[in-house]
Amino acid sequence: MPRIVQKYGGTSVGDVERIKKVAERIKAARDEGHQIVVVLSARAGVTNELIARAKGLCADPSDRELDQLLAIGEQESIALMAMALHGIGVPAISYTGAQAGIFTDRAHTKAKLKMVNPKPILKDLKEDRVVIVAGFQGIDEEGQITTLGRGGSDLTAVALAAAIKADICEIYTDVDGVYTADPRVVKNARKLPEISYDEMLELASSGSKVMQSRSVEFAKKYGVVFEVRSSFNHNPGTIVKEEVEYMEQVVVRGVAVDKDQAKIIVSNIPDKPGSAARVFRCLADANVVVDMIVQNVGRHGVANLTFTVPQADTARAVKTLEPVLAGNGGGEVAVHGKIAKLSVVGVGMKTHSGVAATLFQALAGAGINIDLISTSEIKISVVVALDRADEAARVAHDAFGLDKV
Repeated sequence: MPRIVQKYGGTSVGDVERIKKVAERIKAARDEGHQIVVVLSARAGVTNELIARAKGLCADPSDRELDQLLAIGEQESIALMAMALHGIGVPAISYTGAQAGIFTDRAHTKAKLKMVNPKPILKDLKEDRVVIVAGFQGIDEEGQITTLGRGGSDLTAVALAAAIKADICEIYTDVDGVYTADPRVVKNARKLPEISYDEMLELASSGSKVMQSRSVEFAKKYGVVFEVRSSFNHNPGTIVKEEVEYMEQVVVRGVAVDKDQAKIIVSNIPDKPGSAARVFRCLADANVVVDMIVQNVGRHGVANLTFTVPQADTARAVKTLEPVLAGNGGGEVAVHGKIAKLSVVGVGMKTHSGVAATLFQALAGAGINIDLISTSEIKISVVVALDRADEAARVAHDAFGLDKV
């Protein structure tokens, strides 16, 4: 029997009526002869509410206790969905991440997958049950609950699809596919029928909220084809798959804006071998993800480093850096939060020139200043002022004609 993994986001299970509608969709797929594994997120807003409660009690709650708390949201969703399916005559069973055999490392709140044991799920599928799994969570080797970070339910779904050798993984959300830009910001954004893993990965890591970047990376590694589609209609979505030659005919596939970045400037550090290594080693050890990096030319024996990190990691980054700088001959740390990262992405950049020139000229024409620049084979990213970010996205979208079919 064909196997499908379906993942539903928080808005899809936001209340009892929406849970019932998702249950009907699951039943319809089962009635067509599919074996179904369902991965659920917490109801929309629940995770933020739990975090707010935690911080109302403790300004800096421990990561372990946060994982204990945040896992509750998904467990509520899976139990309610199992009950909804029972109510319409569908045999179903719900699993926490631990019960589903999802094993991770020990990095609380940002755990990485180590292994998925699909045996309990395969047994239930063989017995004709719908299996419902809590996304976003797993268990470490000591039996401690861990979570996979924001958007981790996508990773759960893709990992399970790989483990059970599903025919496809369907990611249901509140939008009906991947667009050339955020349609709430760029009104003439266009839905893409398909996109390569690499393009989707770059868009996800650049601020697109459709998919978590780690899940796309995992899908590419294990060859999991997935489709992003809406749980509120039955329209075709966007297929994400391996790159094929004709995809390079499109130079730029999409534009993304990340407003959750902060710029950190580490100034007056000794201009000698090892200084940068110490800075970024301590950040890595603290699980702070660094994105764009610029180092100036050293003068008078000192140099400056500028880089971007997620807004949520700024306090941790500063706390980690200060003692390292003090022990390395000095240096100061400053944080600038009112920035955004604009990225243009497309596999066609590998074989076409002039993309950077087009982007820079378009932004200049709109009077938008560029602070930092970074590039990869299929992406160009720039840092701009936060209050110009949406305008920059529209300017870039128009410059590359992304509204045209």
